Amino acid sequence: MEPSWILDTLKSCLTSGVKGAFWRIATAVLIVIIGFRLVRLVRKGLKKTFDRMNLEENVNKFLLTTLNACMYALVIFIAAEKLGVPSASIVTLLGSAGVAIGLSLKESLSNVAGGILIMVTRPFILQDYIICGDVEGTVEGIGLVYTALITVDNRKVTIPNGTVANATVINVTAQDKRQLDLEVNIDYASDLKRAKEILLEILENHPQVLQEDGVRVFVKELGDSAVILGMRGWMLREEYWPARWDIIETIKLRFDEEGIVIPYKQIMIHRAGKEEESIEKGEDL
Repeated sequence: MEPSWILDTLKSCLTSGVKGAFWRIATAVLIVIIGFRLVRLVRKGLKKTFDRMNLEENVNKFLLTTLNACMYALVIFIAAEKLGVPSASIVTLLGSAGVAIGLSLKESLSNVAGGILIMVTRPFILQDYIICGDVEGTVEGIGLVYTALITVDNRKVTIPNGTVANATVINVTAQDKRQLDLEVNIDYASDLKRAKEILLEILENHPQVLQEDGVRVFVKELGDSAVILGMRGWMLREEYWPARWDIIETIKLRFDEEGIVIPYKQIMIHRAGKEEESIEKGEDL
C-alpha cells in the first residue's frame, strides 16, 4: 500500500502543477492578446490627438513609436509576471539595460531631446534664414538628431540639435519686415549737414524703403578719425539685401559727387624735437 500511496500523491501533485502551469500560460496569452489590441486602439487615438495638435511629422512619429514601445513593454511585463517571473527581476533588468543604453547613447539622446524641443517650440521652420553661432544659412531640414542649413554659397551644414537647442539662434526671416541699420563715416572737414541731407534723400527716394514706417539719419558718434552717421529705414524681408547693397553703392556715388570724404583710418604720429629726443636718450644738451 505504501508505494501505491506515494505514486498517487506524485500523480496528484503533477496533475495540479500541470493545471496550474496551463492556467498561468493561458492567462498570460490572454493578457498579451487583449493588451496588444488595446495598444493598437490607444495608438490610433494618440495619432488623432497628435494630428489635431499639428505637431511636426518627425515629432509625431517619434512620440508614437516611443509610446507604442512602452505600452507593448508594459503588456509583456504584466504577462511575464503572471507566468511567475519575479517583477523585481524584470525591473532590475530593464533598469540596467536603460542605464547602459543611456550612457552609450548620451550625446545622441541629447540631440534627440534637442530635436523634439525645436520641433515643439518652433523657434524656426523650414526655409527660415537663421544664425547659430558662427554658422548661418537657410533651414533645409529639421530631423530628430540634426538640423541642416544651406549657406549663401550653396554649402550644406549639419548641426547637432543639442547644440542648436542650447545656443542663441537668430531667426532673420521670422518677421515680414527688416530694419536697415547702416553706419557711414565722414571726414571731420566735410560738410556734416549736407552729408545728412544726402543720406536722408537716398532713404526717402529709394523704392524699397517703406516710407510709412519712417526713416532717420543722425550723428551716432564722434570717432577718433571720423564723424559716424547712422541711418535707419524699414523694408520687406525679401527685398532687404538687394536694397542694402544698392543703398551702399548710391551713398558712395553721391558722396563723390558732393565732395563728402569717407576717410581712411588714421593714426597721428608726432615727432619729438631735438631737445625732447636728447632728454629721452639721456644725452647732455
